[in-house]
Amino acid sequence: MAQAPARSADATATMQSQCAQCHALKAPAAAELTLDRLWQRKGPDLYYAGSKYNEAWLVKWLQDPKRIRPAGEFYFKNVKPGAKEDVVDESKLTPHVKLSKEDATAFAAALMQLKGSPGLVEKGAYKQQPGSAAMAAMFFNKLRGCSACHQNAPGVGGLSGPELYTGGERLQADYIHDYIKDPQKFDPHIWMPKLGLNEADLQRLTGYIVGLSAAK
Repeated sequence: MAQAPARSADATATMQSQCAQCHALKAPAAAELTLDRLWQRKGPDLYYAGSKYNEAWLVKWLQDPKRIRPAGEFYFKNVKPGAKEDVVDESKLTPHVKLSKEDATAFAAALMQLKGSPGLVEKGAYKQQPGSAAMAAMFFNKLRGCSACHQNAPGVGGLSGPELYTGGERLQADYIHDYIKDPQKFDPHIWMPKLGLNEADLQRLTGYIVGLSAAK
């Protein structure tokens, strides 16, 4: 989104004219799902936003956007050598436009109508079963190395993936489960690996991410 949209009752039409500059609002054809497309992408695909995000979070975030990917959509383009490790080059990152509460509410409602293909996210996939928080944290940080790419607390973890310390507030639990289970179902070229987890571990890791926001 390059500029603040005029207030409009037709948020969907406004999104098509402005948000589509950076986000895919319609599912790409199979032939368009290429590695080059992923490399050139400016923002996350939104054609399944209604199966991914929580509406209340969208309304809040659109009014006061905070970067989800610490180094931008494709981190290789936006880091530079630091004294000890690569650091984010802030000069290469453009802030997201802020919306009024009215526009944010209208845009969030429109985004929630974008569900993606049938069955993309399985309803009820996350069972909300109780488990050991300590084991789940160890699983995230050590056993599966999620922290190499994702932050589970501000400034703690990797830069290449979206931060997850707001994951429970931001993302629907069923989406978290299904994305971890098979990231390539959402984009065949996405670089997140398919971990091959059994269902118990999928539930454990999903529950950990869902609980991160609650633990803030």
